[in-house]
Amino acid sequence: MPEPTSDLTAPVTPLRVAIGGDHAGYSLKQVVAEQLAESAMAQLVGGVIDCGTNSTERCDYPDFAIAVSREILAGNADRGIVVCGSGVGVSVAANKIPGIRAAICHDTYSAHQGVEHDDMNVLCIGGRIIGSELAMEIVRSFLAARYTPGERHQRRLDKVLEIERLGSDALGL
Repeated sequence: MPEPTSDLTAPVTPLRVAIGGDHAGYSLKQVVAEQLAESAMAQLVGGVIDCGTNSTERCDYPDFAIAVSREILAGNADRGIVVCGSGVGVSVAANKIPGIRAAICHDTYSAHQGVEHDDMNVLCIGGRIIGSELAMEIVRSFLAARYTPGERHQRRLDKVLEIERLGSDALGL
């Protein structure tokens, strides 16, 4: 399996990370947020913005996809992480927001490849799907990766951005 473009030990500019999740993702979100704030992650993470939730009380995942996306689009965060039960709901919600490229990643390859080829800026994970150790490996892979705008990747990303710009008009109906 190919390794991330950015070596996990190579010096990179630390990223500001917004993180949020609903009640089903709360426990995993807390573990990830706490580990991101530790000094061992300082090479990759320059700051963490916790967008909630702050309990296991039932709440709605779109609210946290919006909160994390808002931080990115406002320029307060470079990347985002959203956690719900499966990762599906937050991915669907986040991808409705122009400027956000979110994907569910439950493996390290998808996490770095999504950044390198697709300029993914939001990682979606399922708190009921993966454990904290795997989640942290995925998060590290996501945060260490950098977009590699080769001709074919940029061409494809430009097409995605055009779809975003046109909305349903891209269908040509």
